[in-house]
Amino acid sequence: MATTLDEATIARDANRRIRRSANIAGWTFASPSVIIVLGLSFIPMIWAAYLSLTNSNLVSPGHFIGFANYAALAKDPLLRQAFTNTLLLAVLYLPVGLVAGLGVAILLNQKIKLIGFYRTCFLVPFVASAAAEGLLFAFIFDSDFGIINAGLQAVGLPRQGFLQNPSQALAVLAIVYFWTQFGFNIVIYLAALQDVPQEVLEAAAIDGARKWARFWHVTLPTVRPVTIFLLVWGLIDVFQLFDLVYTTTRGGPLNSTLTLVYYIYQLAFNFFTAGYGAAVAYVLFFTSLIAIVGALAFGRRRRVTL
Repeated sequence: MATTLDEATIARDANRRIRRSANIAGWTFASPSVIIVLGLSFIPMIWAAYLSLTNSNLVSPGHFIGFANYAALAKDPLLRQAFTNTLLLAVLYLPVGLVAGLGVAILLNQKIKLIGFYRTCFLVPFVASAAAEGLLFAFIFDSDFGIINAGLQAVGLPRQGFLQNPSQALAVLAIVYFWTQFGFNIVIYLAALQDVPQEVLEAAAIDGARKWARFWHVTLPTVRPVTIFLLVWGLIDVFQLFDLVYTTTRGGPLNSTLTLVYYIYQLAFNFFTAGYGAAVAYVLFFTSLIAIVGALAFGRRRRVTL
């Protein structure tokens, strides 16, 4: 009996040493990433939180002013404009991007010739540099020398201002943004469609279910978790939109394409009000957090209901 207990104790000690060694090895490999995350995420967040409580201009030491920057947010018309523009971009892009992404993914999920080439064509805009695409579309939609206006003039239609027109610029920016991000939705949906159980689809077809019924009751519930992921990803990406704005409109004309991140950039590096810019950044952070939590809660409730 004593021998059995000794063997059990030795086995537990051996397992404990193995787990400890595995934990040490795991943290050793993960430590560079942990250091990078701490150095580039959490530490700057803490510093920005302190910065938002000062009147710093990033040149001279700022003075602690408490929550004065946050109190000034409610009286800032540019902040309201940037917030409205960002929400409008989300409303313009997300529904169309999700529906069109799923539709194209279904088409690309077929066994046809050159299907790999077609898939690559839709992915290229996403992997290309957003700054380069912004410069390209700034030329395409140029009011004087743009290709689109040249085509309109060739068929006898009036030239348009596009990115130079305050009433059109945000819609055109949404189109450009859709072009740059569309491929990501397609790839994720295409991967999700590979997991749709074919035997269930075949059984539904044998039972007489039409294509729309099979899509609604089999395919759509299967890809619903992916849809929630893309919704959350899209919200984060829209709220962080900067490069396309910088290379196309610089927030103009008349602040019609001013987004939250570009406004933060202006506050910190153009107007030298970094403390106030940090306060706006924290408003953006909490707004994004609320939107993401809301999207996840909606997805969970829909999953339970259905």
